Amino acid sequence: MILYYILVPFAWLLWHIGFRIHVEGRENLKKVQTKGCILAPTHVSAIDPVFIVVTRWGRRMIVFAKKELFEINALLTWFFRCCGAVCVRGTKDEMAAIEQTVEKCRNGETLLIFPEGTREKDGKLLPPKSGLFVIAAGAGVDVVPCRILYDTPDGKMHLFCKVRVIYGEPMPAEQFAMESRRDTKKLRANKQALLDAWEKMGA
Repeated sequence: MILYYILVPFAWLLWHIGFRIHVEGRENLKKVQTKGCILAPTHVSAIDPVFIVVTRWGRRMIVFAKKELFEINALLTWFFRCCGAVCVRGTKDEMAAIEQTVEKCRNGETLLIFPEGTREKDGKLLPPKSGLFVIAAGAGVDVVPCRILYDTPDGKMHLFCKVRVIYGEPMPAEQFAMESRRDTKKLRANKQALLDAWEKMGA
């Protein structure tokens, strides 16, 4: 925990030297700062998690990530683990991680999860996976949609480029309540609502 609060300010400084970071919607983060919540960003680059961490470093969070995130390089792997990253390697690991994460969110912690499940190609948004909504329903927490946009001709991350990190209006916990994880109608509606929120932030 102490190491996290030492590392993140240094990461903040380095990232602001290497990129021109512009944050929008901080007022939406204030609406969930005293309770558990889920941050749900779009996913363009392998280092997207760092932009979320350094723009919200006043509060530690759980980073729910696929194993590929831990294979970029040793330094980033170490940084992500210090930031509370949970590595998902397969079905059994995923279920165990979900159960642990639900409990932590109930207890007031913040979860960072990339609902698209993989990185976007050609700047096209991907439909969110169901896992986000299962966790939100189980934990009874709000979801904050977030969009990361790289101001470059190809929409991809390049050193010294402008990066917009946009936090949207929190989606209320009541919206995700469902009787079963297989409530396809509810899941479909929530996926569309999140897609709509992302698209609005990119307009």
